[in-house]
Amino acid sequence: MDERLEETFVSLAKGAPGQRSIWWRGTWWSRSCLMELVEGCETTLAQSGFGEGQRLALLLPNSPVNLALCLAVWRLGGTVVPLNVQAGEKEILRCIRHGDVFGAFLCKGFEPLAEALAQHGVPSAVTPLEGPIPDMNGRRGAAEDPETAVIFFTSGTTGSPKAVCITHGNIRANVEASLHHFTELRDNEVFLNALPNFHTLGFTVCGMLPMLSGMGQALVPNFMPAEATLEVMRTAGVSVAVTVPAMVALLQGAVARGALPPQDLHILISGGDRLPPRIATRSAPLLGVPVLEGYGLTETSPVVAVNPSYAKNKPGTVGPLIPGYRARILDAEGKDVAQGEEGTLWLQGPSVTPGYFRRPDLTGSRIRDGWFDTGDMVKIDEDGYLSIVGRVSDIIIVGGFNVYPQEVESMLQEHPSVREAAVIGVPNPSLGEVVKAYVVPQAGSRTTPRDLVAFCRERLSHYKVPRMIEFVEELPKSSIGKVLNRELRKRAQEETVCSDSTSS
Repeated sequence: MDERLEETFVSLAKGAPGQRSIWWRGTWWSRSCLMELVEGCETTLAQSGFGEGQRLALLLPNSPVNLALCLAVWRLGGTVVPLNVQAGEKEILRCIRHGDVFGAFLCKGFEPLAEALAQHGVPSAVTPLEGPIPDMNGRRGAAEDPETAVIFFTSGTTGSPKAVCITHGNIRANVEASLHHFTELRDNEVFLNALPNFHTLGFTVCGMLPMLSGMGQALVPNFMPAEATLEVMRTAGVSVAVTVPAMVALLQGAVARGALPPQDLHILISGGDRLPPRIATRSAPLLGVPVLEGYGLTETSPVVAVNPSYAKNKPGTVGPLIPGYRARILDAEGKDVAQGEEGTLWLQGPSVTPGYFRRPDLTGSRIRDGWFDTGDMVKIDEDGYLSIVGRVSDIIIVGGFNVYPQEVESMLQEHPSVREAAVIGVPNPSLGEVVKAYVVPQAGSRTTPRDLVAFCRERLSHYKVPRMIEFVEELPKSSIGKVLNRELRKRAQEETVCSDSTSS
């Protein structure tokens, strides 16, 4: 086990009885109380046969037992595999099989899933969210490197799950660099831990960062309804909220409808997806603080860059790289671009994953000579601030010109009748591709697709203007509210097939 994490366990065990660690359903748990649960989980797992190099799947909401199981597994030299219990039986089974897990823990209400897992030979147990955990007759898969702390399954832009290995050293390096970089933090902060902890942003920044730095955290098993989360923030005295844009928008909406804003919040950070300008401008009036935008990936544990303070905030950017990273921005030929020019971001540093679990082919395709290909198009200004242009895989090529969906989406969302927008490329016989936009209109809007095309034509180059605009009730999104462009491309392809079939 990583020596610094072992030091953390010692400090947890020696925590003063009244020292706050986690807030859970109206009560603060002391550090020693949490450590008692960790030790109980460790004993039960060891008696069940779990040992070094094994992997344990956690299909649990944010809760004391979820956090305690992570620490207990690490003390035994194992690896945790956090999964989304709402992902569906087929997807869960695929991840569990690839992860070759010892077993899985679920919470009350998911007994049918536990039965389904048993039918496929996967041991599981249902545990109370406050513990103690029950015994489990697990299965011992092939042991792997005990330095691997977590395996995160992420579909990225492809839809095919990738098992990202994150080591103890990765987590420690990312936490320490983030703490050094982000100068707004004070002693005794209380973090909101409402992002799902099967996602790296929630797991590391909302859970492990306050745990490893001795700060408090308010555990929220379900973010919705936003009014309930606001009540938790007020009751627990949440001072730092690390969120995604969808969460910020929902909190703003709740306050606009009459909910009381948080009283102690002095830092609000958004990551996980681009931050629409409209959400950014509404933050201070409704929530009391502006939003600081950051950027990261599962493969980087996750933080890569963040605006370091309100005094040094550059809206529209995700801030400078946190300490420890080396970056290269390369063109399509693999050559370094000039400062301020766009290119693909490659990273090197102690937070970068060593690779993908049992996928040397995928590891070799993304990590070359120690450099990780993020797949993101970026540019860096003279002050070292990073701007995300878009995903390389999302670039639309119209008559030989590159169109970045994010630019068109941002323009559409400046229209007062547009609530959300997502842009993809669709095949065109003469231009190769053209821009298509899916738009969620504001309630009661009478704006037409023609109106929006005219709006864009006045503000964008001709090749960036959407040729097609389709109004939809909602956009397909991931578990953290990120728009799934691959689902929109699939939908557009199916619509084209149906159209061809009808015409023939």
